[in-house]
Amino acid sequence: MIQIDEEKIFSTISERNPRSVALDGPDGIIKKIQNCAEKVRDEFNIPVYIIGDTSWGSCDLNIHAAEMLGVDILFNIGHTISMESFGNKVIMVDAFDDIDFSKIAKKCAVELKKKNFKIISLATISQYIRSMQNVKEVFESHGYEVVIGRGKGHLNDGQVFGCEFYPVYDTKDHVDAYLFLGQSIFHSASIAIVTQKPTFMLDPYFNEYSEISDIARKLEKKAILAVYKAQDAETIGIIIGLKEGQFAKIKALELKRLLEEAGKKILLIAMTEITDERLLSFEGIDAFIQVACPRIGTDNHFHKPVLSVPQAISLIKLLKGEPSQEFLQIKHWL
Repeated sequence: MIQIDEEKIFSTISERNPRSVALDGPDGIIKKIQNCAEKVRDEFNIPVYIIGDTSWGSCDLNIHAAEMLGVDILFNIGHTISMESFGNKVIMVDAFDDIDFSKIAKKCAVELKKKNFKIISLATISQYIRSMQNVKEVFESHGYEVVIGRGKGHLNDGQVFGCEFYPVYDTKDHVDAYLFLGQSIFHSASIAIVTQKPTFMLDPYFNEYSEISDIARKLEKKAILAVYKAQDAETIGIIIGLKEGQFAKIKALELKRLLEEAGKKILLIAMTEITDERLLSFEGIDAFIQVACPRIGTDNHFHKPVLSVPQAISLIKLLKGEPSQEFLQIKHWL
């Protein structure tokens, strides 16, 4: 069950005495956020706003919404990172799932012995960071050497984002396989793509584990195919994301210059939500590059190629006649 660190919220409000606050977080815990907002309202008798737009992570904090509402504090819930705040207004609040991984960890540890893995590495997302030590002890008791990669930037040790993979990238030459704690194909497939190592997803809710290497290969092939399709584009739209943590105008202008040097016509576009429906509104554009989030084109369906920054760099290399393999085997997909 998800547990929000309500003590941090209450103590921060007691200390700062704000006139109003806002809460936001991922869709999956919106009910928990609603319950928390009601408690804050009843305890402090101040306006408490729930921001109903999705928050995908620390790159998507809905700061603009908080500013429009005029709140003194925005509590972003469920995106645990190494930083506790962004400026004076945004406070990051933990939300941990207390599900027990012991049963599936023991099952996986026994069965993976057949694959002769000796050194494994653990990785997860913010909700399950507290479970890593227990899983580590289970595998060590079965004779494995367990590695938890060091975090960098916003990442804690063993933590991955959808676009940042320092803890797994930095350990890939020293381990036999990766174990991802949780139900997210989104994150576990990324680990397999970045490391090119066997990657298993441990699901404590259904007490099962699965190797997701085949899924990862399909996603990687999809990303490569989109690059080759974009080679033939005469006009390319470069999309600048308007969300606070996804705004990368300088990178967009750099790609514009390089692609124009390669003979492409470029149209600059600014958008908050990048969807296939919105892009179909643009005529005469053969392919798109978006500098907002590297997972948009890979994880969603689009009628035309939609490239991320690593894919765009690969495209530029192809247009120059340079090799462009392994463009996703990097620490950070931005």
